[in-house]
Amino acid sequence: MAFTAPVSLDVVCLCADWCGTCREYKAVFEALQQAHPQHRYRWIDIEDESELAGDVDVETFPTLMLAHDGQVLFAGPVLPRLGDVQRLLTVQVDHVSAGGQAPDLAAAGLAPDQVAAFKDLARKSAAA
Repeated sequence: MAFTAPVSLDVVCLCADWCGTCREYKAVFEALQQAHPQHRYRWIDIEDESELAGDVDVETFPTLMLAHDGQVLFAGPVLPRLGDVQRLLTVQVDHVSAGGQAPDLAAAGLAPDQVAAFKDLARKSAAA
């Protein structure tokens, strides 16, 4: 039997300090980190860390990006509910563990410039 290392994701929350929902989500994000420490987490305030956020255009706050090895698995808004984001993490880890490929974000409705922007953010996250 071959040993397989557990899957580790880059979990990036794009937020803004002025956003009440983001402030509410911060506690959920911290609880997620405590419950799933095998992943790498990054909280990015898009105004204070605009160089890191790059060209990602956040329309709905907070926006979460999940990536593995620089490949975007999910990019979109999330509700501030721990159970929802835990299920999302579990689904993506299971997908990667089963050898699944990153989804076609453009086919999912993300504009081409935003696909490129999220892919750039995923590469930066993997390199950090």
